[in-house]
Amino acid sequence: MKKLILFGPPGAGKGTFSGQIKKVAPEIVHISTGDIFRENLKNETSLGLKAKSYMDKGELVPDNVTIEMVRERLNREDVKKNGFILDGFPRTVPQAEALTDITEIDLLLLLQVSRDIIFKRILGRYGCNKCGEIYNKYTLPPKVEGFCDKCGAEIKFEQRADDNEETLKNRLDAYEKNAKPLIKYYKKRGKLKKVDATDTLSFTEDDIKKIIEI
Repeated sequence: MKKLILFGPPGAGKGTFSGQIKKVAPEIVHISTGDIFRENLKNETSLGLKAKSYMDKGELVPDNVTIEMVRERLNREDVKKNGFILDGFPRTVPQAEALTDITEIDLLLLLQVSRDIIFKRILGRYGCNKCGEIYNKYTLPPKVEGFCDKCGAEIKFEQRADDNEETLKNRLDAYEKNAKPLIKYYKKRGKLKKVDATDTLSFTEDDIKKIIEI
């Protein structure tokens, strides 16, 4: 049973890499803070209603509410039995300290990838409006240009409104600034492992087992 944190900049491929880990350890539970929030909001739990009261005012949800949501999720039976991959938490040292109080993690996997590749991954992505299939102008174009591989609908490259160079640069700068103290925290605890995320799909099962130490 492994307790892992996936950490890295936008476009590092955390979702792809967690899928690779689940091929080796299918029972491990993937937990994203986005999913935890959506579940609490949908089910109108006391924590969800508390979070909503801040969100409705356009305010950030305080750490103590987020931490309690994470605590509740990590205390469920499926996680206690099978371990977890935590994605999107912690983002700050106080959150990391709170997580240490909840449970001791095995590793923080720091996905490292160059800015060039991140820009291509994020600025090149687009999808089919009909079936939702995802493509990338630079790394994953459709087999026949202008047509979706999955449903055959006509598609064209259109960037999302928030996918532009300036916005992405600001997001990456903010990530690097906020990431340093957190990386230092886990390095000091001997829990940090760096992963070259240039092409995680090329990792074999043995590579993954070595990375997550099973």
